[in-house]
Amino acid sequence: MINLHKKNSSITEPDTNLLIEAAQAALNEQGVNEEVDLTILLSDDAEIQALNRDYRGYDKATDVLSFEAHERDPETGVLYLGDIIISLERATEQAEKGGHPLVAETQLLVVHGVLHLLGHDHAEAEEKAEMWQHQAKILARLGLSHIQVQEE
Repeated sequence: MINLHKKNSSITEPDTNLLIEAAQAALNEQGVNEEVDLTILLSDDAEIQALNRDYRGYDKATDVLSFEAHERDPETGVLYLGDIIISLERATEQAEKGGHPLVAETQLLVVHGVLHLLGHDHAEAEEKAEMWQHQAKILARLGLSHIQVQEE
């Protein structure tokens, strides 16, 4: 189950069904066959900056944060992967810069976040190449092969 929450924002949120589809595509591409839960929170720069500062030590806004949980619900046994937080403000800026719709940028960020929840990283060149390869494959399946990650 993919839980989607939206924080009040002046930005019009993208179609949430497409975001859930993006998360499911990432899970499928990564071979996740069991039932899992994760949460996606659509937020703003202020909240994501506070989370980035408090949990990662970087006092700045970013486009997406992922917090792995990997805990099983004691009653159902379902694996909770974790939380993905997306700044709609940052996503809007990046979509405009990239010349594509907000929903496409947000789908990219969901895919990126899910890959992080599944253990992928891009701190090292080899890890980054692998993660970007998976990401490109998933985006192509979603019809978004023209969308690229904009790095800070």
